[in-house]
Amino acid sequence: MIFRFFILLIGFGLAVTGGVSMIAYLNLITAGYSFVYYLHFISLRIEFHLFLIGFIMIILSIYIPSSKR
Repeated sequence: MIFRFFILLIGFGLAVTGGVSMIAYLNLITAGYSFVYYLHFISLRIEFHLFLIGFIMIILSIYIPSSKR
């Protein structure tokens, strides 16, 4: 139980870090870049990968059944 909560907190931290950075990079659109360029740019950044890893960690910590002892 504690381990799953720890994984949830780490995943939440990674997802928030990546999500905030992705929102900050939305300023590229106001600078005149297209949305397709934004998607290409963000897919190459480490923040996007942090967001995905964090999101997957959250999903796994919630939905994977725990072992009953």
